[in-house]
Amino acid sequence: MTDFPLLTITIFMPLAGALAILLFTRGTPEQVAGNARWGALWVSLGTFVASVFLWINFDDGTAAFQFVAQREWIPSLNITYKVGVDGISLFFVLLSTLLTPICILASWETIKDRVKEYMVAFLVLETFMIGMFSALDFIVFYIFFEAVLVPMFLIIGVWGGPRRVYAAFKFFLYTLFGSVLMLLAIIAMYLQANTMDIPTLMRYGFDPELQTWLWLAFFASFAVKVPMWPVHTWLPDAHVEAPTAGSVILAGVLLKMGAYGFLRFSLPMLPEASAFFTPMVFTLSVIAVIYTSLVALAQEDMKKLIAYSSVAHMGFVTVGIFAVNQQAVEGAIIQMLSHGFVSSALFLCVGVVYDRIHSREISRYGGLVHRMPRYAVIFMLFMLASVGLPGTSGFVGEFLILLGAFGANTWVALLIATGMVLGAAYMLYLYRRVIFGQLTKEDLKSILDLSPRELAMFAPLVILVLWMGIYPASFLDTISVSVANLLENYHASLAATQSGVKALAAGR
Repeated sequence: MTDFPLLTITIFMPLAGALAILLFTRGTPEQVAGNARWGALWVSLGTFVASVFLWINFDDGTAAFQFVAQREWIPSLNITYKVGVDGISLFFVLLSTLLTPICILASWETIKDRVKEYMVAFLVLETFMIGMFSALDFIVFYIFFEAVLVPMFLIIGVWGGPRRVYAAFKFFLYTLFGSVLMLLAIIAMYLQANTMDIPTLMRYGFDPELQTWLWLAFFASFAVKVPMWPVHTWLPDAHVEAPTAGSVILAGVLLKMGAYGFLRFSLPMLPEASAFFTPMVFTLSVIAVIYTSLVALAQEDMKKLIAYSSVAHMGFVTVGIFAVNQQAVEGAIIQMLSHGFVSSALFLCVGVVYDRIHSREISRYGGLVHRMPRYAVIFMLFMLASVGLPGTSGFVGEFLILLGAFGANTWVALLIATGMVLGAAYMLYLYRRVIFGQLTKEDLKSILDLSPRELAMFAPLVILVLWMGIYPASFLDTISVSVANLLENYHASLAATQSGVKALAAGR
């Protein structure tokens, strides 16, 4: 597989499929819409199969980037098209390719207007997501990172709820502002190192004073994407107004972009600044975990409750990343993947009942177990995975993060552990009011259980949540070597800086 451009094919297959779907113009509007649905589904499934081949052919024994493809693009500026994956980025590519066909299935019957354009937007978004996680040139990364905003803006703004335009603009402006500062940091790094090559910049060794400003510029972008408190306020609005599939891809993949940026850029390229700002990140993360969990507990809208729970779970992730030890960083990556599965499934659970009753109010439901037993079982699994029940993916990530966080800062570990208790409170509260109780509302007495299409939508997520919870080594074996290499370089850089400072002080 060394010379076969498998990764490039995986990146651009959805874009090629989107261009083909744009040519579907013959037939009645219903036929065009049907062709667009089936075309998008088959293209997204083909992309997922290609990404699985990446995993099958991935060498777990090396931290080097694999499936690297490189072509000159702008030689005068040392900018190249360069992509590759390591043990950290591989699973985010797989997550993107897995959730896209699920989103298309989720939209099969609910999206009735401009179906062709909707499917094109999702396939274009998939190309940008895969490209962002695979980019090994800073300009290529930045283009994909920013391009993700455009199809997501359209998905929320065109096919969203009553306040969709407000939510779409808020999402766009929040994320764009931070990204402008990141672009300035990228330019500064290029002027310093005369290269945009990400692996080269990881080894460059920027001046500690410059690192401080670069780190803050990156933080402005990545913190909004995570999102960290207090720049999280765009997320509930975006989730509430987005169509179900838009919420799935937003929670499942787009929230991982900021945390991935911390892992790929902040820690390896700016280690001294990362160590300096770690207490600030811990403080913001603890506030996010506790505050947004309490806010989630007060929600009456199911989507808002799950949206605030996402902020709390991502608070765990940022603590794990900046604890900077093997268990915590591995736990952060596992937690990101688990959150991708679980939060996506929870939004799908909300979408299932919303499609039937057209309400997201918790008080509007009750007693669904009497009419939808299969739905109740699947909802229960994902609710317990969100809480962190042993045997599910949620437990593995949270356990590893807490284990590593105790080694870094005991108080931080104790404070974020309260989030697990609060998480159990709001998720059990949601489940009890929606699923249990008497079936008293007339329109719920005729509600239908999950259809075969909806079961097919949930099946891969059920399998993955249990697989990761029961056999996490199948994921950790791929992740661990790249994480170990990241941490080794990080601590070596800190040690070299400290010894240099000591030598300078001794000379004086």
